[in-house]
Amino acid sequence: MTTNDAVTALLDARRLQGLLTNQSGHVIAQYSFLNAEGNTYLSHLADIGEDSPRRITRGDQSIGAAAISEAGTIYFAAKRTGEDGKDAQSPSLWALPESGEARKLADHDGGFSRIEVKSQSLIVQFPVHTWAANEDEHQEFSEERSESKVSAILHSGFPIRRWDHDLGPGRDTLAIADLDTIGDEFGEDLSADLTREAADSEAVGSVESGTDADSSTGLTFRYLPLPPGRLVDWAVDDEARFVLVQVEKPIPGQLEASEIWQIDLHKHAAPRLLIEAAADHGYGIDAISPDRTRALVTREQFWTSTTNLSATLMVLDLDTGSLNPVWPEADHWFDPVWADDSTIVASADDHGRGSVFIGDVNDEQPRRLVGGPGQKYTFAGLQVQGLTVVATASAIDVAPLPIAIDLVSGQISELANPATVIDGTGTLTEVAAVGDDGTAVRAWLALPEGEGPFPLVVFAHGGPWGSWNSWTYRWNPGPFVSAGYAVLLPDPAISTGYGQSMIDRGQQELGGAPFTDILALTDAAIERTDIDAERTALAGGSYGGYMANWVAGHASDRFACIITHASLWNTTSMGRTTDNASWDVAMRKQSGTYSPHLFADRIEVPMLVIHGDKDYRVPIGQGQELWYDLLTRSKTPLDAEGLTQHRFLYFPDEGHWVAGRGNAEVWYRTVLAFLDKHVLGIDAERARTLG
Repeated sequence: MTTNDAVTALLDARRLQGLLTNQSGHVIAQYSFLNAEGNTYLSHLADIGEDSPRRITRGDQSIGAAAISEAGTIYFAAKRTGEDGKDAQSPSLWALPESGEARKLADHDGGFSRIEVKSQSLIVQFPVHTWAANEDEHQEFSEERSESKVSAILHSGFPIRRWDHDLGPGRDTLAIADLDTIGDEFGEDLSADLTREAADSEAVGSVESGTDADSSTGLTFRYLPLPPGRLVDWAVDDEARFVLVQVEKPIPGQLEASEIWQIDLHKHAAPRLLIEAAADHGYGIDAISPDRTRALVTREQFWTSTTNLSATLMVLDLDTGSLNPVWPEADHWFDPVWADDSTIVASADDHGRGSVFIGDVNDEQPRRLVGGPGQKYTFAGLQVQGLTVVATASAIDVAPLPIAIDLVSGQISELANPATVIDGTGTLTEVAAVGDDGTAVRAWLALPEGEGPFPLVVFAHGGPWGSWNSWTYRWNPGPFVSAGYAVLLPDPAISTGYGQSMIDRGQQELGGAPFTDILALTDAAIERTDIDAERTALAGGSYGGYMANWVAGHASDRFACIITHASLWNTTSMGRTTDNASWDVAMRKQSGTYSPHLFADRIEVPMLVIHGDKDYRVPIGQGQELWYDLLTRSKTPLDAEGLTQHRFLYFPDEGHWVAGRGNAEVWYRTVLAFLDKHVLGIDAERARTLG
């Protein structure tokens, strides 16, 4: 496969985004594909409970938040094109019964962020006007703001924006509606007398549009009494009796301290505080037990200049508020669900792969059900259906696919897949090395077909807490392998899946052990006869971009060029402008030693800087500071015409990652062209779409 073909195949592929399940055995996939013009991704739903996937939603607008009831009705948010040909301003809430066409249930200015269906209750998360106590007031006050052309937002807390969007002007809240009120019109849970209209022969991924019935049931939402603070997460029990909510608020010593509250959904009792806010740790909600007496929560020890980030799975008694560790002898960061009132199933990163574990809540440690050494999958989105777990699986060279895991035998079965199966290029192997402190470290190595020796590009992963253990459409090694490059994917200190000790090795020295581990793994790779030690490059995004910048100032002689995306350059200014409240406090002690900007005058290689203007995690100012320092302080030689060899690829409308189809293609082609020029000595024309 040629480079152009590999980039096109990757970016044009249908993508599995997630799964919806219920205890009745339904499995619905949410997946994305290109629109008819091939320039925008659409998200739709497919039933994958049979031998082949069957698309069940239509239209030229994406499906947003979605949930499925026990009766098989799917509730989802989607915009609709009106009779005037204009798209609605906000997504409406729709119900698609197991038999029949979608019917509109409600409109809400601002749309629906998340939907859950439990028993006969519909619980939604959506933004509301700060002054509003109900939907009528929200609509009135929102229209007043819009008609007044006011865009200003008055904040009283942190952050004021998140990831790639502004927060406010309103607040996110939870609301509940009784589905019994619409039962007479649509049959029990909207499913009695209608036939779901989606022909079995319709190809999954087609973009044929249709129109949905535009009748609204007048569903009434009641706002829940949330405690003060910013709503972060929530979980509702299976019978919709109560909801657990996580809110964040500032307290002395912590701008974003988290609390967990219990809110009764029907008795109108006052919210009850279960876990108080603390300055040095917080709790996240995982799952409520089937018998509604306990909840799994994750205790997160905050990263500071004296403590390292850690995560401990705990069980919270909802009556007494007591907390106890789960599987205390296990050394993993778990993502758990309840299998029954005493059994837990959880996924975790595991040595460059993933595993699914199972055990009693009172066990000292669980047993591995599937995964781990000897296989290459990682698992995500676990959902229990009786004695089966439905999940997605992927690997470095395998795009996400839906699977079912037998909880007794551990047998994995593949489900009907609405996504594109992308044929792998080359081979995948492993590289091992030893860090400066004697710790064993490892990496994946993707190799082109043939004997080599191949030029090498090293990818530093982001996070910084993460590992190379799953598929990605952003930093996918496939197009690089198709272009003839070997790709090294190292998991250095601070990588997840290797136990807490691996985190601890790098947490207080971001440019220390992680840096030397990457160099050790690079050395191990270039010792192979199929790798060309004289033609190497390094690239990374986010924390991987930090590492790219650090390498540029400390090992310029090792690489022909360096590519840095959404990267941290000045860790002090970064900490005061990012949306991540923990960064400044955590890095104050390190910044004087490990900030890459202090070493700009040591950079001697060409660098490609990539940044999006809507990046609020690593703000655009980091890219601007880096670019200025490269042009004024670096020692990189000028080209034959006396011009800089550095380049800045700037995306005015992208955030931390490049998500648009056209921009993503420009990203791959620009990165590959930069590598070709400086690693292989091949001049390549810039993409014509860049102007």
